[in-house]
Amino acid sequence: MLYYLIAIFLVGIDQLVKWWVRGNIPLGESIPFLPHVMDLAYTQNTGAAFSSFSGMTWLLTLVSLGASVVIAVLLRKNFFPGKWGKLSLSLILAGAVGNLIDRAFLGFVTDMFETTFVRFAVFNVADICVVVGGVLMAVYVLLLWDKDREAGNDPA
Repeated sequence: MLYYLIAIFLVGIDQLVKWWVRGNIPLGESIPFLPHVMDLAYTQNTGAAFSSFSGMTWLLTLVSLGASVVIAVLLRKNFFPGKWGKLSLSLILAGAVGNLIDRAFLGFVTDMFETTFVRFAVFNVADICVVVGGVLMAVYVLLLWDKDREAGNDPA
């Protein structure tokens, strides 16, 4: 249950930041956020990462929904026995659901974090959750998963 609560909390943060950006920054504009590092910009992405599959919102909505269901089931079934594996799933679930909400209700994903020190894609809280969760999952699978399964470890 804890890991679902983490996901719900992160989805709430994601949606709150997106709501604030849509209400306070004109579309296509940005405001300073972290000097020389990052601005807050309001962009709408109808695609996936780096605007791939642009305009395929309904397909991406279905993929996000399917992925969210699979991840929720994996979390419920304790696919990863250790806390770090479960945390990685909750982060990825939060990111998938956060962007799913945008796609289903708005027809686009609201992005807002724009790096100023290097040209990079504009991203959002949900994207951060997916990336951090994916990296954490890779580290967990490579370094801890076998140890947790052998030990029958389920600390959560």
